[in-house]
Amino acid sequence: MATTDLKLDEPGTLPRPGPVGRLARLLFGILCLYYVYGLTVIAGSIILPSGSIRPIIWNGIIAGLFLVSYVVNIGYSRSWKKWPAICSAATIAAVSLGGFLISGTVDTATLARLIWTWEIYVFAHLGLAFVLAATIGTPGCEMRAFHDLYSRLTGVPTKEHYCPVGPLGPIDQWEARRQRY
Repeated sequence: MATTDLKLDEPGTLPRPGPVGRLARLLFGILCLYYVYGLTVIAGSIILPSGSIRPIIWNGIIAGLFLVSYVVNIGYSRSWKKWPAICSAATIAAVSLGGFLISGTVDTATLARLIWTWEIYVFAHLGLAFVLAATIGTPGCEMRAFHDLYSRLTGVPTKEHYCPVGPLGPIDQWEARRQRY
């Protein structure tokens, strides 16, 4: 089972991704940034004329709650386990409850703005990390791409992190095995 625990490896421990791993990272990055683009398009009208929150805002909430702990923990070298997801869910629930108690519905502009802003952050951070990881060939998790770039620019070594979820770890391992033969 995937864990959000921060387990950083020494520099040079993980293989750099090959062409397939880089392409996978690029595609995931494009998907994340395309979702962010969709969110920015509706920025001026996140509430429908019927008073409901636009469906696109709800589309990323489950994936965002699943990913936010990885984005924060690995991206910022923190070991906060599931707390980023718990705090996100608790904040969304509290704003939903407040909206319901005040107006009789959870479809409030406040909730829409909160989720919209939170999703912009999660998916933009993830998408940019994927694209950067594809571009510079960051070993392991894409969330270490900003650290990898900093290391390359300054010469200060930075630790690596194995991809805890998704297909990138197995793809990188497969490519590394193929290169040995």
